[in-house]
Amino acid sequence: MRKTMITPRRSVKRALALVLAIAAGGIVAAAGSATPAARSGALHVTKECSEYNFQAGDFCTITSSNISAIKPGMRVVYLGAPAGGVLDADIVLTSERGPRAFGHVVLDLTTAQGTVTLSGGTGRFATFQARVGVTLGSGGAWHWDGGYSFASSEDD
Repeated sequence: MRKTMITPRRSVKRALALVLAIAAGGIVAAAGSATPAARSGALHVTKECSEYNFQAGDFCTITSSNISAIKPGMRVVYLGAPAGGVLDADIVLTSERGPRAFGHVVLDLTTAQGTVTLSGGTGRFATFQARVGVTLGSGGAWHWDGGYSFASSEDD
């Protein structure tokens, strides 16, 4: 029976291969956890429009939201004016010094129903997406109800 001797050179090669395998596994594991999972859900926002006078640059003010990225006091600024009974304009969701979300509204002013789409922005809104229905509730409050998503769970 012949014994196989492990030479120092062979031992170093095996140790090096083992170290490289462990390092590669660590890199793959770290890469897999480096990007937090996307987050999405239902979006419910209420706003009041006492400052809105049907002119470009006018705004409504958020009074409540079910996600922390959209805070009461933020403004929805309308970059266009209604024409023919329809508001079809770009919007910016903003606060005085905070991040902004960019979007578009199409609202039939005779039925007080429409849609808002939000897509991207600055800061926490960089990966934000939303599509909501717009309705006028009792007492003059406007409601946004629909869905939203962030590409990263750290965005909100």
